[in-house]
Amino acid sequence: MLVIPMSPGHVKTLETLQDVIFPTLAVEERLRAAQYLRHLEVFPEGQFVLTIGTNSDVIGMTTTQRMDFDFIHYKHSFSETSGGGWLSRHDPKGSWLYGLDMGILPAFRGRGGARLLYRARQLLVNRLGLAGQLTVGMMNGYGAVSGEMSGDEYYRQWLEGRREDPTLTPQRTIGFRPQGLIPDYLHDPGCGNYGVLLRLDADVIV
Repeated sequence: MLVIPMSPGHVKTLETLQDVIFPTLAVEERLRAAQYLRHLEVFPEGQFVLTIGTNSDVIGMTTTQRMDFDFIHYKHSFSETSGGGWLSRHDPKGSWLYGLDMGILPAFRGRGGARLLYRARQLLVNRLGLAGQLTVGMMNGYGAVSGEMSGDEYYRQWLEGRREDPTLTPQRTIGFRPQGLIPDYLHDPGCGNYGVLLRLDADVIV
């Protein structure tokens, strides 16, 4: 697997990947080809794809922007922060690299591809002299047990190490530190619409 810069030639494939990778996410919150093209205009160095094989088939991607962040008032939504998916909130002087999107085709998960994408982002953080990475991880294990407990209880159990989560646990293993639970971050029953704010400072080696 190899991480390379995103290019206009990738955007149609990436639109297709969004539907496969995020099948329960609200359609209006999945990124489309036109939005990827806009990302490449706004912040080209912050967009990456994950490839595999001799044909360099695209199997994953990540979208980022620069921004400042208020850790006191940290609750926000994907649509708000991404400018509806168009990166209109990107700040060329922002001190944090905010990861809006990360996805890998299901057949290729668990092989280290996510770490490669996070590493590419961390290298960019250091190249630009930023404070670190921020992202909102989805509580993707919560949907299956949402009838048994609240999102707050699920999050508390995960924080205390009493519960594994298919998305949050690998992110914490990579080095991300949880900063707080965010309800209504996006519209996805798989995570009960919950996200968890995660922070990875620039000095962490991915």
